[in-house]
Amino acid sequence: MLSRRTTAQIAGGLYLLTHVTSVAAVLLYGGLGFDPDAALAGRSPVLLGGLLEIVLALAVTGTGMALYPLVRAYSHAVAAGYLALRALESSVILTGVAVLLPLVARPATQAAPGLSAEAAQALRLVHDWTFLIGPGLIVPIHTVLLAILLHRWRLVPRVISVLGLIGGPLVGAGNLLVMFGLTAPLAAAAIPVFAWELGLAFTLIAGGLPAVPTLPAVPTLPAVPTLPAVPTEPAVPTVPTVRAGDG
Repeated sequence: MLSRRTTAQIAGGLYLLTHVTSVAAVLLYGGLGFDPDAALAGRSPVLLGGLLEIVLALAVTGTGMALYPLVRAYSHAVAAGYLALRALESSVILTGVAVLLPLVARPATQAAPGLSAEAAQALRLVHDWTFLIGPGLIVPIHTVLLAILLHRWRLVPRVISVLGLIGGPLVGAGNLLVMFGLTAPLAAAAIPVFAWELGLAFTLIAGGLPAVPTLPAVPTLPAVPTLPAVPTEPAVPTVPTVRAGDG
């Protein structure tokens, strides 16, 4: 079984891996995540970006799995909820990969996919929605969930937990506006959440999370000695009753 320190370092490393793979995948796609109208890159960059997003999805789930044993002593519900939301985020990411790859390739062949313009546009639209739902709407929920726990128990420096408490609602509100077409995506709105996860990652790697302090054992009282039994007096014999006429 891994120690708390090792588990925390694994969790921190996975957080860093999620940032590296997510940014690299967007760049390989040709900026698709930042600009829905951007031209999709060629076959090889998109396939490599898809592979990086698969690694991203695994790392996202891994962060929830690694944090679970570290925080469940403080709140089992929060630990389980964070793991479940990270797994849900991963499934949305993988859905986005699955609908994007057919735009550039077919499995087991070098031939072009041959999709119509309408089909390609539909798949890109599905990918845009997965990008909005996964990083845009699920991340704010589990960010606030974990930040509340860390802030309440002072498990990380206050500035880090406050970044999560502010950044989560900010990203969620911004992406709700994007969802209803009221504004364009704003990359700057994600800066607090980006800083929150980096701060959490470096904290986990450097020092980990403190364990729940154990209460001192209650001293046991000495046993009360038992008193000897009080001897019982012998029973007084009864005198037979003399009735008239006897004798």
